[in-house]
Amino acid sequence: MKSIGWFGIVRLGLVQAAIGSMVVLTTSTLNRVMVVELALPALLPGLLVALHYMVQLLRPRMGFGSDLGGRRTPWILGGLAVLAVGAVGAAFATAWMSSSRGAGLALAVLSFLLIGVGVSASGTSLLVLLAKRVDEGRRAPAATIVWMMMIVGFAVTAGVAGKLLDPYSPARLVGVMAAVCTVAMLLAAAALRGLEGEGASAPPAREERVPFKAALAQVWAEPEARRFTIFIFVSMLAFSAQDLILEPFAGTVFGFTPGESTSLSGLQHGGVLVGMIAVAVAGSGRLRHRLGSLRAWTVGGCIASAFALAGLVAGAAIGPAWPLKVTVFALGAANGAFSIAAIGSMMRLAGQGRERREGVRMGLWGAAQAVAFGIGGVVGTGASDIAHRLLGDPSAAYATVFGLEALLFVAAALLASRIEAPAPAAPHAVLPPMAAETR
Repeated sequence: MKSIGWFGIVRLGLVQAAIGSMVVLTTSTLNRVMVVELALPALLPGLLVALHYMVQLLRPRMGFGSDLGGRRTPWILGGLAVLAVGAVGAAFATAWMSSSRGAGLALAVLSFLLIGVGVSASGTSLLVLLAKRVDEGRRAPAATIVWMMMIVGFAVTAGVAGKLLDPYSPARLVGVMAAVCTVAMLLAAAALRGLEGEGASAPPAREERVPFKAALAQVWAEPEARRFTIFIFVSMLAFSAQDLILEPFAGTVFGFTPGESTSLSGLQHGGVLVGMIAVAVAGSGRLRHRLGSLRAWTVGGCIASAFALAGLVAGAAIGPAWPLKVTVFALGAANGAFSIAAIGSMMRLAGQGRERREGVRMGLWGAAQAVAFGIGGVVGTGASDIAHRLLGDPSAAYATVFGLEALLFVAAALLASRIEAPAPAAPHAVLPPMAAETR
């Protein structure tokens, strides 16, 4: 199968950016409108976002469907269409809540279900296409390019939509969401046109087809696929659990203002980008043999994340004298390194094992990531509240939660170390393939 070059990788990055641009408004802007403009409980948008994560348990089934057809492009575009309908429906539901809470809420539940289905179909098949068509030496840089373009998509969409939404009105909210989804669909369709082309696989013969449950059982019976699924869940649970408590921790223990804690979050994201770029450089071409394998970077990133969280535990004990900004930047860099290395490993492992199961494997790992993200925020904040009640001291409570998250990263490192290293490949061989989101 013919591999794609850097331009093809950028085109797939544009598709990932299109997916992200639709999702970001549903998880951020609609959240704010429900809580601020409509004065609804913050739990409501939290439950709706968790619902869209839980629906992504469908990812293995979506991947199985694309395996049967042999082509990924129809699943990507079909998933994007469902996602667009869900996103516009969610905006309309939010606007409707201002006059009819019950009807708006019912439509919101349906819309977030569609969002989860759309992300499952499009995201899973996009990752499989990326995995099957990128050479081994380009996998780490390809993962970095695609995910950085998704982040750029977040930023551009949030910035442009934010300006278009002022002055706010329910009708303007629906109009902006519809415009964003339309542009995203057109961009993705243009980026995908002719990209899969001759590289598409022929559908399996009728006698080779098996029911979905049998296909899933076959993949789960593969030791590598099963071990990697557990690793994805544990690592992403640790990754997502610290996200919602880091800024409250900085405000409570270090006395940061809201503006300072927001800047701290930006510093962490800057560290994530540095970690991603480091792995991309180390994992490309000849440097891959000198600077370590993707498995080594995955294990090292998890261990470094554990040490950075241990630094936050120390900061909780010492207080303002601790170099919090340095620690948070290091945590971001370690998170970025392990996540991109894990995605590169995912791209390699998706093609190992029984043939025509790449979509099921990628869907299984995507589902593990989605469930981890869905419960990570609840676990992190819930554990913090419980620790506050039991220990009484906010510093000790945060230290306990960060310590538990560090242990999760240590467990993830142990799991990653047991993932088999790939056999030596011939030059220019094409070897197929995570969640996130996370995030």
